[in-house]
Amino acid sequence: MSDIDCIVVGAGVIGLAVARALARDGRGVAILETERQFGQHTSSRNSEVIHAGIHYEPGSLKARLCVTGRDLLYRYCSRRSIEHRRCGKFTVASSDAQVEALQSIAANARANGVHDLELLEADHARRMEPALRCVAALSSPSTGIIDSHAYMQSLLADAEGCGANISYGTQVLALRPTDSGIDVFIDSGSEPAAQARWVINAAGLRAHKLAAAIEGFPPQHIPQIHYAKGNYFTLGGRAPFRRLVYPVGEQGWLGIHMTIDLAGAARFGPDLQWMAQVDYAVDTDRAESFYESIRRYWPEIQPGALQPAYAGVRPKLSGPGEAAKDFLISGPKDHGVAGIVNLFGIESPGLTASLALGDVVAAMVS
Repeated sequence: MSDIDCIVVGAGVIGLAVARALARDGRGVAILETERQFGQHTSSRNSEVIHAGIHYEPGSLKARLCVTGRDLLYRYCSRRSIEHRRCGKFTVASSDAQVEALQSIAANARANGVHDLELLEADHARRMEPALRCVAALSSPSTGIIDSHAYMQSLLADAEGCGANISYGTQVLALRPTDSGIDVFIDSGSEPAAQARWVINAAGLRAHKLAAAIEGFPPQHIPQIHYAKGNYFTLGGRAPFRRLVYPVGEQGWLGIHMTIDLAGAARFGPDLQWMAQVDYAVDTDRAESFYESIRRYWPEIQPGALQPAYAGVRPKLSGPGEAAKDFLISGPKDHGVAGIVNLFGIESPGLTASLALGDVVAAMVS
């Protein structure tokens, strides 16, 4: 059995950012990943948006880590030549009744330290985006897009350059706290494969299941996870907008928005579909609801223009009809078990917040 300072379970963008931060601090780090490649789940099945920090509750981890992480991420991408674009975003009101919601979003953003928003009247917005239909739009110039695969590849290279190593095809089945560290059981082994001083549970969609496999771990510190599937559809032909376009959202959901990728292609989604288990099949029966939503801000979309693209699943701490909950980063001071840090409910804006979140976890591990 080998002794390791820190084991990070999960090689999504959060696990990789945590591993990088720990390795840069001089910690010995091993990353254990069930899949055969990094970032195979939530980290590669999203909109690849760099969020400005507009919508999250002021003072929350989501708000603070998003704003800090956004600036860290833009600097990181520039220094490492990772393709990205500060393309900007319009959040649009489709009726007079929604203008007040835009004003509330702007006030929320200011409370989060985002001060570059501009509320545009319809004519001004249409001059900037002629295909757009709205009565007002809130412009966010610091919203952007990123090549998330290249970003994760760079995080892993940084971690490995500081001595970390990664093991693919390795599933952590159980953890056993002892007086000398955390015994780690992998695959079908009946004996621990390693002992770690710290284990960081960044298992994403499986984080709650891994926490439940920690011997003696208090169950009251394992939240219920709700799987929220999001379907995406792509647009055949040229994108109608140069910026991202988001409708005024609903409780816990930002609505069917249009994003662009770095090649300029348009995609729409995600929607919100509650699931009992992880399922990545695109539900093509939901296409009509996409058209209905999109026509509110882009009425020229033609029937048959959308093609199924991919689906992602978000690990939410809030269920249907519940207000959105914050990230949950839980260490020994919270749950009382030495050497364990659990990361629960790391959904959007996790990609944007990843570098800042890595720094937070590294500061907890001492």
